[in-house]
Amino acid sequence: MSGSGVNGKSDRLDVRKTYKMLIGGAFVRSESGRALDVNAPGGRWLGHVCRASRKDFRNAVVAARKAASGWANTTPYLKAQILYRAAEMLEGRASTFREVLQSIGLSPAAAKTEVAQAIDLLVYYAGWADKYLQVFGSVNPVSSPYFNFSVTEPMGVVAYVAGEKRPLLDLVSGIAPIVAGGNTVITLSTGRAAVAAMELGEVLATSDFPHGVINLLCGLREELVGQMATHMDVNALITQGADAKESAASREACALNLKRYFPREANGKGDEDPYRILDTVEIKTTWHPVGG
Repeated sequence: MSGSGVNGKSDRLDVRKTYKMLIGGAFVRSESGRALDVNAPGGRWLGHVCRASRKDFRNAVVAARKAASGWANTTPYLKAQILYRAAEMLEGRASTFREVLQSIGLSPAAAKTEVAQAIDLLVYYAGWADKYLQVFGSVNPVSSPYFNFSVTEPMGVVAYVAGEKRPLLDLVSGIAPIVAGGNTVITLSTGRAAVAAMELGEVLATSDFPHGVINLLCGLREELVGQMATHMDVNALITQGADAKESAASREACALNLKRYFPREANGKGDEDPYRILDTVEIKTTWHPVGG
C-alpha cells in the first residue's frame, strides 16, 4: 500500500532492515532462532540482530577452516587487490555507513571521521599484504655451510571479538591485519556495534573475498568468548575491550589448548601497525645446504 493517508501522512509501512550473520559466504539467521533488540541511545528501537549460539560459532569455524588453505595460498598481490576492493566498496557506501553510525549514537562529524578512517585502514593493510613478508622474513647469517631462511606462514583460523567504542573502525582494525596475513577470521560484534558489523558484511560479501575467509557473528560476549578460547580448531583469539575477568579466563583457556591470545585495549592505538599482522603469523625457519 502506498500514497498519502489522512493529514497528508504516508500510509506506507517502513521496510525495516533484517540484520543477519555472515557465515561461509551466506547471510544466515541464528540456528536457535534467537534475536537481540538494538536500541538507539535515546531508546528508539532500531531493529533486531541475530543472537549467535555456540552452534553458529562452530559452523563459522567449519567454514573458516574450509577456506583457510585456499586463502593462505592466494598470492599476496591478490590479497592486496581484494582488500583494496573492500575499501572501494566501502567508499561507495560511505553515506549509508555514516547514517548507520549516526543512528547508533555517533555525531555526524564522528561518523564521517570513522567511515573515512575505516576506508583508509583497508587501503593501508592492502598495501602491506604483499610487503610484510619481506619485512618479517629474513636470510639469517650462520657460520655453517647452510642457507638459513625465516619466512612467515599464516596461523590458520583466528577468532576476533570486536569492541563497541568505535562500531565500524574496531571491526576493520581487527579483521584487516588478520586476513592480510593469510588467515581466515570469525568476528563477534556485540551491542549496537553489531548493526555496523552486519552492514559491513554486505560490503565484504561483494569484495571478492572467497566464502568463509571472513565470518561475522553478533551476540553476547559472555556466551561465546569462552567457546572461542576452548575450541580446538581455532588457532588464535584476539579480544578487544575485555575486562580483567574475561581476559584472565581467556588467557587460561587458551593456554590449556596452546592457542595464542592477544587482549587489546579499546582505545584505537596501533590501528596502523604492521606488527598486528605478525601477531597471527608463524615464523618458520628452513636450513638448506650450500654446495655439493
